[in-house]
Amino acid sequence: MKALRFENNELQLAEIAKPISESEAVVRVTKSGICNTDLEIVRGYAGFSGTIGHEFVGVVEEAFDAPQFVGKRVVGEINAGCGRCEWCLQNDARHCPARTVLGIVGRDGAHAEFLTLPARNLLEVPAAVSDEQAVFVEPLAAAFGINEQVEITPETKVVVIGDGKLGNLCAQTLALKSRNVVLVGKHKEKLALVRERNIETVLLDDALRLNKCFDVAVEASGAESGFNLALDLLKPRGKLVLKSTFHGAARWQAWRVVVNEITIVGSRCGRFAPALELLKNKLVTIENLISEELSLSDGVKAIERAGQKGVMKIILS
Repeated sequence: MKALRFENNELQLAEIAKPISESEAVVRVTKSGICNTDLEIVRGYAGFSGTIGHEFVGVVEEAFDAPQFVGKRVVGEINAGCGRCEWCLQNDARHCPARTVLGIVGRDGAHAEFLTLPARNLLEVPAAVSDEQAVFVEPLAAAFGINEQVEITPETKVVVIGDGKLGNLCAQTLALKSRNVVLVGKHKEKLALVRERNIETVLLDDALRLNKCFDVAVEASGAESGFNLALDLLKPRGKLVLKSTFHGAARWQAWRVVVNEITIVGSRCGRFAPALELLKNKLVTIENLISEELSLSDGVKAIERAGQKGVMKIILS
């Protein structure tokens, strides 16, 4: 099969053996989405080697321990746990110490013709959700997952820093809970994508006029500067939610966190079932986030394209 692989510090489209498994489901990938994490892996993030990609929708071809999934259209939770630790016994493999992560840690990913995942990781996609929409389940779950860690009420004042794909989804999902959501970004055209969702938008150059008026700041810019801007915008005793993964060391002024008694929350993966419900009930808009769809055969070109200025989601088919 074809697979987009990062090995020996080189990204290439390779021909490798189709996976065979008696313990996991084999999924024929229909579409996969290129994520900023994919771009960071190619820059060295996580030290990963293998097939990249973790956003996908596909059809189950084999599942010896879960035959009810065969022929079903599915998405899959990306963290595969041991099944025995305290986290896995709570049906939450996201922090299993022995977990593998699809296309990120110890497990070949989704930018390939086939992948394998434990059947317990799979969720059937409702008929009302298209393949293009289903590709967004993983990042949408990550955005909605903020609600697991931080209480958001209608009165909570929230600022999201970063007008890319993840920032957009964070703003949309937070606006389902709060009447006071502001999205800060560099690009007028990207900010315009959320204006129909009752989200105020502010250009980065004008952001400091919002000085220290927010209860919660979500850093989703993927840039080190976003951390310091968040500290500029938070009230004392506010909460800073970090969503970005980027390769490199972040420099920040720790004294500001101490003096203003800021709570820092790391937020990574969310649960897929709520994200599927959001898409099924049309509570978020994702179609305008798709910039282009390319064939897996053009995978290297697609990764390059995804890293270009102004580009949002690139989908591989």
